Amino acid sequence: MENDLSLVPHQLSKLGYISAPIDKSVDLPSAIQQLKKEKNAVLLTHYYQEPEIQELADYLGDSLYLAQQAAQVEADIIVFAGVHFMAETAKIINPSKKVLLPDLKAGCSLADSCPPLDFAAFKAQHPEAVVVTYINCSAEIKALSDIVCTSSNAVKVIESIPKDKAIIFAPDKNLGRYLINKTGRDMLLWDGACIVHEAFSFEKIVALAKAHPKAKFIAHPESESPVLEIAHYIGSTAGLLRFVQEDASMSYIVATEAGILHEMQKRCPQKTFIPAPVEDDTCACSECAFMKLNTLEKLYNCMVYELPEIQLDQALMDRARQPIERMLNLGKS
Repeated sequence: MENDLSLVPHQLSKLGYISAPIDKSVDLPSAIQQLKKEKNAVLLTHYYQEPEIQELADYLGDSLYLAQQAAQVEADIIVFAGVHFMAETAKIINPSKKVLLPDLKAGCSLADSCPPLDFAAFKAQHPEAVVVTYINCSAEIKALSDIVCTSSNAVKVIESIPKDKAIIFAPDKNLGRYLINKTGRDMLLWDGACIVHEAFSFEKIVALAKAHPKAKFIAHPESESPVLEIAHYIGSTAGLLRFVQEDASMSYIVATEAGILHEMQKRCPQKTFIPAPVEDDTCACSECAFMKLNTLEKLYNCMVYELPEIQLDQALMDRARQPIERMLNLGKS
């Protein structure tokens, strides 16, 4: 299937995705699989994507796993079914490869909570501090960092820093507080947060737990402290998935983006998974609107036209790659 740019709508820059019409006879999942073969492309997919996109993944996982795979893939094209900072990370690791994102507007509230100019000024006030940034941040923030971490390896990253060194942790204050409690390290926290994980209602979770007394409550460390204090288990997306497979309980209340429940149910079909309730009475669970911007139609057009493509300044990529590589190398030790 050739990349005929004459068919690409001019609205790409405005919409953030290719809106070319698709023949109704096209079987999208089959066509996407065929396009991957034709174009020597690999599809990296986060657990928070819609189930039909998760099912097409060559690699399905959390931020750490996908970053590790991005560093190893040999395909010519990387298609990232996730959000913008994830695709940026793949591009930084693979500057010579073409990296595609189905919708450029698939952003991240946490990344947006840390503007580069403001963070640079904050960093300048503490020149002696080692800067650790959560991978959920922009390329510009990564370039201002000493080392990057994910929720899967954050404790290991913090513990790798000499105890006499001051630490700035950004952008997630909730994950930062969790790490302070977990490691005993005093850290300067940037005041950022994820709207998905801050949406959980402590009162509703308590009420739900009373209604399901045999269910264990498990939570992602981006959640607020009161929520974490009542959790039976706290872990990254991959950690939560691993826990429900290894734990003996048969039901769980899960406080993270609801997309993970699809894979939990696949791996543990005999168990029951209940999404943790949120403050908003109009929805029953917490979903990332940015993650859900990616659709099968956008993914198909993205692969047909090889657009939208992630493009970053070479000097920026060079600076941002160093803290990412430090994280990846720490994982090998």
